[in-house]
Amino acid sequence: MVKQRKSRAAAPMDSVDKPARLVRDSFTMPADDFALVAVMKARALQAQRPAKKSELLRAGLHALSSLSPQALAKALDALAPVKAGRPKKK
Repeated sequence: MVKQRKSRAAAPMDSVDKPARLVRDSFTMPADDFALVAVMKARALQAQRPAKKSELLRAGLHALSSLSPQALAKALDALAPVKAGRPKKK
């Protein structure tokens, strides 16, 4: 017995959403900011909600997205500038 293959067009729509596509990237940040990630992870543990670094960064982006353009500009202006590119190996 040969199974007949259903075409994609004939398949009913699934009610389950597809998971979001993940993107891998890398970036550079000052050591003080990187240490702040560890502080935030510890605070999340105190709240009995362990968090990964990527979760903290995503939560920060969501918090920034709720700011007005002026408040966002102020938050960005408060950051020390970082030289673009990878740091040189010593």
